[in-house]
Amino acid sequence: MWICSGSPLVAEICAGSGLDWLLVDAEHSPNGLESILAQLQAIHGHPVQTLVRPPVNDTVLIKQYLDLGVQNLLIPMVNSVDDARAAVAATRYPPEGVRGVGSALARAARWNRIPDYLGSAAGTISVTVQIESAAAVEAVEDILAVDGVDAIFVGPSDLASSMGLLGQQEHPDVRAAVGHCLTAASKAGTPAGVNAFNPTTARHYLDAGARFILVGADVALLARGSEALASEFIPPAVSDDGPTPPVSY
Repeated sequence: MWICSGSPLVAEICAGSGLDWLLVDAEHSPNGLESILAQLQAIHGHPVQTLVRPPVNDTVLIKQYLDLGVQNLLIPMVNSVDDARAAVAATRYPPEGVRGVGSALARAARWNRIPDYLGSAAGTISVTVQIESAAAVEAVEDILAVDGVDAIFVGPSDLASSMGLLGQQEHPDVRAAVGHCLTAASKAGTPAGVNAFNPTTARHYLDAGARFILVGADVALLARGSEALASEFIPPAVSDDGPTPPVSY
């Protein structure tokens, strides 16, 4: 599930739920370096895998995330082979990549308490790239062939938008594009995941070859759960002009 609240307490609750993986998101959520660090610390020790998504495929941000101790990255908006290569290079020290060296200052190396961290770090990091545009779908076979891309993750929402189908994640053309990516990943022997909050759609993608899937989010569960309580126990407010309109911001 997504962890979007920015709260270490919520992250810890989710980490102990029995779910097998969490995504701490900084692309569409109020997460900075400090809150990501606190959530990693809260999740640590629970039997759950944690991915972290930066807001952008940026070498400097990826360096900072890795030094915090992030080991599994989900890189958004990877639309081409060049994008995928840049993401991988950001996770590797020279000469294989461009990651800056700061292990003596970094939680990732336990402040130089991990012997030969510089030589072994690449083997402790996974790079999952996000396929979420029509261009990325078209290039997916080439993206999958990039050395260092460990998995792909398909985002149907942005994919639908790029296809001129904003808000229509369930459109047959979008589902077909997702299916194309899952098939390509299977042929390449690379794990592929997908976002699907609709249980029927989630099961469809699992049957189509998805190896991992996001089926909920902390903030969405809280929103829908609190709405359900309100619906059950609070009568709707009605004025002479009809129901009270929603609050705008």
